[in-house]
Amino acid sequence: MDLMSALQIVLKKSLAEDGLHRGLREACKTIESRKALLCVLAQDCDQADYTKLIQALCNEANVHLVRVPSAVSLGEWAGLCKLDAEGQARKVVKCSCVVVSDYGEETPALGVLQEFLKTA
Repeated sequence: MDLMSALQIVLKKSLAEDGLHRGLREACKTIESRKALLCVLAQDCDQADYTKLIQALCNEANVHLVRVPSAVSLGEWAGLCKLDAEGQARKVVKCSCVVVSDYGEETPALGVLQEFLKTA
């Protein structure tokens, strides 16, 4: 299992446990209140101030920061989309930042992610 598929599973489990905070406002509130366990930032975010703010908050609060290549895929993983009858994502909304405050249940994907975070 690679890092991106593990991250996708962890984000889905976190969303189910109501431990996923999407967007700049929710992310900042969660990081500043020291409840954040992991922050995921999209690399294709075109707002330089946005990325600088998130990086500074994560450095200050000692929160792990993981980068993903696309805001569209991050939005899909965070549940910001509609699913059709076959389960395919439609009308995906871009999401530049997601913060996890509760991982949910223990899964092999969480183990892969935690091993990556230990080495990073």
